[in-house]
Amino acid sequence: MAKIAVTPTIVLAEFIIFRKTISFKKVLALAVVSVGVAVATVTDLEFNLSGALIAIIWIIPSAVNKILWSNLQQQANWTALALMWKTTPITIFFLLALMPWLDPPGVLSFKWDLNNTSAILISAALGFFLQWSGALALGATSATSHVVLGQFKTCVILLGGYLIFGSDPGFVSICGAFMALCGMSVYASSSNLKESRESLSKQLPKQNLPSPRPKTNTEESPELDTKDATNVV
Repeated sequence: MAKIAVTPTIVLAEFIIFRKTISFKKVLALAVVSVGVAVATVTDLEFNLSGALIAIIWIIPSAVNKILWSNLQQQANWTALALMWKTTPITIFFLLALMPWLDPPGVLSFKWDLNNTSAILISAALGFFLQWSGALALGATSATSHVVLGQFKTCVILLGGYLIFGSDPGFVSICGAFMALCGMSVYASSSNLKESRESLSKQLPKQNLPSPRPKTNTEESPELDTKDATNVV
């Protein structure tokens, strides 16, 4: 549920920070996507106060982080790797500081053999490429589109498991996934239509006006005849 709440939080944060608004059609599409993903993924609700507080605290920083990553790449011309170079050392520092508290067995008690070490290194490399691809997506689209893309991945995994591997998520979950995909299609079409209009409006002022047609001999001949007549007189 916390991941679903990120979408309206991003829309609200972009309006507060940058005064950015979206069309009513997109609002309806995002509402359909959120409801569909909730129906498809939320199968068992159990309220926990500490978990709810952590989720609420996580929502706002996650939304602001996506907005800033997208804005810095599109407006300030930062690259994805440059942003990762600035933020990754800080992330590693906090991860190392919190690791003894989040991982009770500890690093020293872990069995560091060849297989486990190789698995950790491969997982770290894949995590780096995942972070890089997410940063590239934020720079190419927007924070809202990045969240919708992640929800699309969730629906594809759910439906792919049902169609390919024969898993049974339930009729309600399948209907929710299809509902979310319909909302994503409407959102994507609206975004593409807006981008095409913006690109067209940018190209129109660059078009040169037609150059004036040069005068032909036939058009200049009356003036010449008038000058000749004046000279004769």
